[in-house]
Parts: sequence; structure tokens; C-alpha cells
Amino acid sequence: MTQAMRAMEITQPGGPEVLQLTHRPIPQPGPGEVVIKVAYAGVNRPDALQRAGAYAPPPTASDLPGLEASGEIVAVGPDVHDWVEGDHVCALLPGGGYAEYVLTPAAHCLPIPSGLGLKEAACLPETFFTVWSNVFMRGGLKAGERFLVHGGSSGIGTTAIQLANAFGARVFTTAGSAEKCAACLALGAERAINYREEDFVDVVRAEGGANLILDMVGGDYIPRNVKTLANDGRLVQIAFLSGPKVELNFAQIMARRLLVTGSTLRPQSDLAKARIATELREKVWPLLDAGQIAPVMDSEFSLENVASAHTRMEASGHIGKIVLKVA
Repeated sequence: MTQAMRAMEITQPGGPEVLQLTHRPIPQPGPGEVVIKVAYAGVNRPDALQRAGAYAPPPTASDLPGLEASGEIVAVGPDVHDWVEGDHVCALLPGGGYAEYVLTPAAHCLPIPSGLGLKEAACLPETFFTVWSNVFMRGGLKAGERFLVHGGSSGIGTTAIQLANAFGARVFTTAGSAEKCAACLALGAERAINYREEDFVDVVRAEGGANLILDMVGGDYIPRNVKTLANDGRLVQIAFLSGPKVELNFAQIMARRLLVTGSTLRPQSDLAKARIATELREKVWPLLDAGQIAPVMDSEFSLENVASAHTRMEASGHIGKIVLKVA
């Protein structure tokens, strides 16, 4: 390996234009870690939040954005037993994915599913870790339950629709256009609600209410979500695109035995993320290997054109995942 790598750094908090090309030393693996030569990196909303100065990386993480990538392992640290140099993997990252090389715990790597290339595999870790941990591990979704996911055409949404459908739930979703709603239906949603034309509260309550809701909107969606839930329903919050503060009548939660919870992925311990990776490999990767589910791809940009990738993501016109071609 050469001694320096290309990377896109955040020069100061701001818009997409603050992402600039730089050169950094190639990271070296410590115990339990691997270095991946990055082929593709996924683009996610937390990257944009970090760029804007609203989502600081953990103290031990790289200051470079990028929370998922695919590529070839080129170095392994002590105590790594499951991977060797030359293995092709996709991985959840603590940061640093917008670069030619990235360091990550070996336990956060997963094999490239059969039939998928490195480009598609780069779209898997952040969304699949998030959806599996929140919908199934935290939210406890079961077959036959009514599941509502907001933002059905996003990377999280397209993943959640497919996984919930694959495990036998009835899937409802919201999206902002006829095209996006059609894409959600094609992925297995029973009902796609254009929130510009219909009230999701009325639609889902007419079906008996949601047993589980996955929400990243927040704001005034929170009391509406509570109203949408069936008795003993669960609301899992993973982001707040419309803000985290809202007035809420907790008497409804008590009287109807509702559960309101949530999580963020990045601050969780390495061990917690490793447990999610283990469950994904056992329960979800066989579905990817069999072609029963697949990542939905929106667009590809070069590493140097990352500002355009962020602009597209923040305009919310995309359907599925946006990736950066690094190598």
C-alpha cells in the first residue's frame, strides 16, 4: 500500500460545498480490526448531519464521513480470526468511509451476498443494521402484524418494506409522490399512502391500527403516530427530520399500553453492533443470497463529486440508496 490515500473531509460545518478532497495517512489495524480498500461507500443522512455540524462523530472515530462501505480487506490486526487479506466484504463503519481505505472492527464486516456486486453491497450495512435492530430486535415485529414505515422510498424505507414483508408482516408506508408510492408497492407494501393527498392516520386506523411504526420524521408526526397505533402498539423513533420536540398526551400511552422507544446506531458499543451483525448473517443474509430481497439503487457518484450526492439526498428526490465510487 502507498502511504497516503485520497479522502473527502469536512472543512467546516456547512452545505455540500464544504466537502473537499484531501490526503490522509492510511489507517493501520489494531486488535480486532481490519483495513478495507474501499470500492464503494454508501451515502446516508447522518453523513449530511455530520457535514452540517449537527452530528459529531464519537471521540474514537475518524472525523471523515461515511458509515458503510464495500471492498477488499488489505490488512488485519491481531485477534482477527474470521477474515483474511483478500476477502471481499461490506462493513458498518464508525466513520471514514469517504476515503480509499477505512478502518473498522472485524466483527462489523459481512460477506458479499451471492449475486450482488460491491456496488450493491455498499448499500447494505447502515440500513440493514438500522432496520434489523429497530424493527425486529427492538420493535419485535412478528408475522401477521401491521407495520407502518414512514419514508418508504428512502434507503431505510425500501429495506424495511422488504424485510417486514419477507417475515410475514402486513406493510403500510408513506411517500410523497405517485412514483415513490408505486416503488413501495413493487417492493411488497400492501398500501402506500401519498402523504400529500391522504392522512396516514385515517388509512391505517381503518385497518385496525399499526402494531409497530418506524419513524424518522418526528415533529408533528409523533402525536399522529400515537393516534395511529393499535392497543399495545410500539413506536420506534430513529431520526427527527422535522424536529424532536412536540407536545404529547401521555395518558393515551398509559390507557392503551403503548410503547414509545427509539435508538441511534452510531453511538452503540462495538459489541452491540457485532451482535446485530451476527443476527443479520444468520437471519437476513440467506434472503439476500437467495435473491428474495435486494438493495434498491438510486444513483452513483464519484468520490470527488460527493457534493452532488449530498445535494441529491437532501432534495429527497431519490428512491433507494446513493453510493460513491471510490476505486
